[in-house]
Amino acid sequence: MPLLSASDARLRHVAKTITWRIIGTIDTILLGWLVTGEFKKGMAIGGFEVVTKMVLYYFHERAWYRWGKLGRKKDPQDPQDPQDPQNPS
Repeated sequence: MPLLSASDARLRHVAKTITWRIIGTIDTILLGWLVTGEFKKGMAIGGFEVVTKMVLYYFHERAWYRWGKLGRKKDPQDPQDPQDPQNPS
């Protein structure tokens, strides 16, 4: 299989993100319906979940950006590099 161009890879990531979010929300709606026995409540739970998961994901991404070390290299030019264990921030 050939490698994707950068723009195709981004488009693929966006498409996978959207389809995964749809699958996750449908799952939550079905579980809400199963637990409550009411489809409307399942829909309400699923609708609320879409918003809360996006907010949680945003903060998760910010935490990884600030403190996540996996796969990152220290920037020797940046004295405030968050990856530097000597940096107390």
